[in-house]
Parts: sequence; structure tokens; C-alpha cells
Amino acid sequence: MNTTPAGTRALLFGTTSLIIFTFNVGALAAQETEGGFLGTLVLGESKRQVQTDTAVPVTYVDQDEIDDRQAGTVAELIDSVPGVSLVNGSTPQGSGINIRGFGANSTFGTDSKVAVQVDGASVGAEKLYRIGTQLFTDPFLYKSVSVIRGTVGSFEYGSGIVGGVVKLETKDASDLTGGEIGFALGQTLEFSSNGNGVASSSVLGWQPTQDMEILLNYTWRDQDNQKDGSGGTIGNSAFTLPSGLIKAKYTFGQNRDQSLTLSFAKTTASDRDVPFDSFTTTSDSFGTVDRDTDSTTAVLKYNFNPISNDLIDLDVILSHADQQIDQRYVPGSSPFEGTPAGAGIIGLVGADHRYQTTKLAFKNTSLFDTGAVRHDLRTGLEFIRRERLDASTAAGGVDRRVAIFAVDDMRIGDAWTVTPALRYETSKITGSTAPNDGIHKNDALMGGVSVRYAFGSGLALFGNAAYTEGLPIIDDLSTASAINQSEKSRTFEIGASYDRTDLFQSGDTFAIKGVIYQTTLNDVTSYLVPGVRPPAPTLDKIETEGLELELSYAMEIGLYMDLNANLVKGTEFGPGMPATDWRSSPADSVRVTLGKKFGDELDLSWEVVANKSIDTGTAAASGFGIHNLRATYIPQDGVLKDTQIRIGVENAFDRDYTPHLSTRPAPGRNIKLSLSRVF
Repeated sequence: MNTTPAGTRALLFGTTSLIIFTFNVGALAAQETEGGFLGTLVLGESKRQVQTDTAVPVTYVDQDEIDDRQAGTVAELIDSVPGVSLVNGSTPQGSGINIRGFGANSTFGTDSKVAVQVDGASVGAEKLYRIGTQLFTDPFLYKSVSVIRGTVGSFEYGSGIVGGVVKLETKDASDLTGGEIGFALGQTLEFSSNGNGVASSSVLGWQPTQDMEILLNYTWRDQDNQKDGSGGTIGNSAFTLPSGLIKAKYTFGQNRDQSLTLSFAKTTASDRDVPFDSFTTTSDSFGTVDRDTDSTTAVLKYNFNPISNDLIDLDVILSHADQQIDQRYVPGSSPFEGTPAGAGIIGLVGADHRYQTTKLAFKNTSLFDTGAVRHDLRTGLEFIRRERLDASTAAGGVDRRVAIFAVDDMRIGDAWTVTPALRYETSKITGSTAPNDGIHKNDALMGGVSVRYAFGSGLALFGNAAYTEGLPIIDDLSTASAINQSEKSRTFEIGASYDRTDLFQSGDTFAIKGVIYQTTLNDVTSYLVPGVRPPAPTLDKIETEGLELELSYAMEIGLYMDLNANLVKGTEFGPGMPATDWRSSPADSVRVTLGKKFGDELDLSWEVVANKSIDTGTAAASGFGIHNLRATYIPQDGVLKDTQIRIGVENAFDRDYTPHLSTRPAPGRNIKLSLSRVF
């Protein structure tokens, strides 16, 4: 680790405190349960369950939390996950996800080190200059989001994943019908004061038979330019976003052990006279464009899971993701129009872009024993074809890949879990235009291991190690040094978790999980030395390290608390330059939610979000603290029975601030009202 003394002390203090605390509460809980069976209890419940049963740093956002957060974008669904930072997360355009200092930044919407999947389909672009489109979809289409932080849990989903994986699962008809034959219609209306936002989501679930289910969803979301905390207009924050989802599932076989699922999701937008640089608030030297964006994802999945054979749980998944961006330069909008430099700028801003990713995946899960070891073995074979359209300033071509992977959760007794993981991937990139034509081949073997020991008291200690390689991508065709060189990353993690019921009093639940990580990225090709215009040398190495903490506590009387914290330090190294702060390091942050549930009828909560000030040398941001208030009311009888009424007040004190890594001010006070009902 390459840290400052203060940073090292902070990490060591956090680790020691976590381990001492979990040992102490473990001993306390063991003493409390020595008397034997305590009887049937009603347990308290907080907003989010901490995933203490795995060594992988993963956070799961379920349907209840999706509804509760009233998010306008997918990014806003996961901004409460430790390690996740957003770039302009309140709009679908010009925004992105940054995890552990990798992913989106103010120049590109992604750096290929954060993977996004929808129902198993790999979505999003590799790199688009000044255009962020990784999050181009609507939250109303989804029932759950999982965020895997770091590399150790990523080998089933791709190579070169340093930041993490975002997995989205679309809704099913049975989520509405409860698995019973018939129709169910859901309608949600949402209104927001800042930007006069309006959203409508209509969803129909139909089960004509026990074996067939069909879902139709149409969502329309509209927002004007928002205001920041000082009352100023946040330019380039308006959007209109229609989205749709069609999903069908057919179950068949002698024991209903086979199924076929088809999902088709589509989101579009038509923006007129907007800045080409979607990260900015006003037009600059690039001028403005008329931009049409179309994002389509189609997935066909076959599952075979025979009851009599634990060795087979087979998924065959054929997916196709298509993201198309058509742009037309608005004449007269660039100050460089008519100059020698203007020709290049107009060619850049008027370029169309299209990414198409087709993937055929075979994945199987086998359960078996070898002596005292119980295995949960997941294996897979993937064929991937990604095609990028030629643009005037970016090389087009085809990237064909074949990958195999194996991940084995080996449980030894009731205490030990050892999980080795391997992935081997080959790539063949064919450039379609000179001088970038030709074939470039690369391959890599990568993998990792997790070791977890669970004590009987609810305490668990774990350690992870992972190595991955980011094989060259189509965008690297324009750089000779990058197209034949992979980026190499190593990550080490240690952590502890503890969960217990009846810890301090009867019926309460407590869970805590902390992870300390250290990541080194070598043979860097994605980032240039700062302050040097292209062609410029790339960085030699990037080191990041941090502490992520998740905690939840709930009492039988309905009181609950959730806490997420993230402390991180990053350093970049380049030829002929001293070690400096990593330009994409997120700010240290903490998020605390306090709430009270009154049965199934009313849920009130107060959320505090605090970020520490940060100055990396290339970017700086002041610290801030904001308050969000939420109330969910679900009448249990009367004419409004089962209607969900939600009121949220975000940035309640109208704080004027700009989060680190963002290029626009954050929205000021925003009052939201949602009405939802399933008929």
C-alpha cells in the first residue's frame, strides 16, 4: 500500500475498530442465547439488508427500496451504495457510475472498468468522448439492482472489471399477479417540484395459465431544467424519456423444470439544440447538436433445472444490446465555425455513434459433495461480438471474444468457505478503416480466491485476492501502444461481518460488514498524463485503497437505522512526474438513515448525506451535508386500501453544492409525490 501516514492510521483504526466491535458483540450475543429457545419473535426490519453471508462486497437494492427512493435515474438508485459515486446522476444524459475511483469521469461516460448488465445482457458503450450514456434507461423497468464492488465477484460477468458490476433485473408479470392466473394492472404517477418533473408508469401483468406470464410496461418521464441550491438554472438538465418493456415467460417440461424467457426493453430520447459536451451546462467551443438516442436490449433465456439432478441448473442466454446516437451540428453554435480548427470540431460533434453487443452464454450451476466439502460450482462459456460504427473521430470495427469461467463456492463444515474463480478470455479486434484496419489478437487468464471463516456467534472474517486484465477495446485501434497491450489489475481485500437477532433486546436485528481494499492498475492505457495535449504518454500505475462499511439495525417496535460509509485514497504515477492524487478518487462520504415503521401502514425516515472536501490537484470540491426526508403511507382499509402514497423531500435545506466528480451543480430542494396502485 502506498498511503500517507494519516491515511494508513485511518485505515488501521477502521479495521481494528471493526474487528474489536464484532468480537465483542459476538461474545455478548452468545451469552444472551445460552438459555436456549427464546420463542417465536417478530423481528425488526430496516430499509436494506447487509449481505453478511458472503465475502464478496455486494449490495442488493430490492423493489421496496427502489420504490422508496423515488429515483429519477438508475444512478440515483445506487448512489447510497458505499464505494459508488455519480457523475451528474440526476439526468440520464451526461451521467455515469464511478465505483472505487473507476468508471465514468468528466471526459468519458465510462472507461470499461465498470460493467452494466440488464437481465444478463452487457449494455453501454466502451468510450464516447464527452457523451455519457451508460445509464440510459428508467428505474420503473426494474425490480432489483445488485452492485458488486471490485474485481473478486466479477469473473462471471467480464474481464478488466476493476471498479465493479451493476446488475439490473427487469420486472416479471408474476411480481404483480403473485403467480395466480389472471390480470393485474399497476399504475404509478410521480411529480417533482424541481424541474416540474412528471413520470407515469403503466404496467400490465397477465397469466393466462399457470405456465405462461406476460408483462407490458410503458413509462414516460419528463423534466425541465432544474434549479440548484442558490436558485440558478442547471443547464442541460432537462429531458424527456419514454421507455418500454415487454417480457414473457413460458414454463414447461414433465416437472415444470424448463422455462423460456424473452425480455425486450427500449428507451429513447430526442434532444434539440443541446451542448455537444453532455457533461456541461452551457454550450462551449464544441457548440450544440440535435441528438437522438436509442437504447435497446433484447434477451432470450432458456433454463433447465431438473429436480432429480443437482448437477444441472443450465441457463442458455442469447442477448443483444444496441445503443445508437445520431447527432447533427447546429450551424452557428461553435465560435470556431469557419476556422481551420472548426472543421475538425464540426466533424466531431456531427458524428453518429452505434454500439451493438451480441452475446451467447451457457451457464450451469452444479451442487455436489466431495468428502467433507460441499460445492456450489458455477461454470460458463460465452461468445461475444461487439461492433462499433465508424465515426469521423473514432475508429470503428468488430471485437469478437470467447470466454470460459468457473467459480466454486466450497463449504467445509459450517465454518469455512473457500471460493476460487478463474476466467480465460480471447479477443480478436478487426479494424474497419485505414490506418486502423487489420486484426489484433489478445488473450488473458485471470482469477481470484475468497476465504471466509464464520464463527457460531454470527461473526465472520474474510480475505479476497483477485487479478484481472482489461483486454484492448475497439477504441484502442487508434493507438498502437494500446491495441496490443492489456491493462493489469490486482486487488486485495480483508474484512469482517457480523449479524445477530435479539442482540440488545428481544426482536431486534443487527448486521455490519466492513471491507478494506487495495487495488493496483498497471500497464495503463486508458488515462493520459494530465496537462499534456495528445499525443501524450499514459500513466504508469494507479493505486487505490479504501474502507467500505455497511450497517443496519432495527427494533421490533419499528425503529431502524442504516449506515453506509466510504473512505478512499488514490495515487497516480506517470513518467517524469511525482506521485500525485488519483484524479478520479471519490470524496470520503457517510450516509445515515434513521426511521420508524408503524406496522405496514406508515414508514417515516430521515437521511443525512455528508461528503468531505477533496482536492486532487486536477479537481476540487467542497464538503457538504444534505438532508432527505421520506414518508410512505399504505392504507390498510377503506377506499385507498393498498394504495402506496410516497412523499420525499430531497436536499431539504436547499444546500448549494457540487459533488466531487460531477460537472454540474446538484439540484436544490426537490419535493416528490408518488401515487401507486396495483388493481
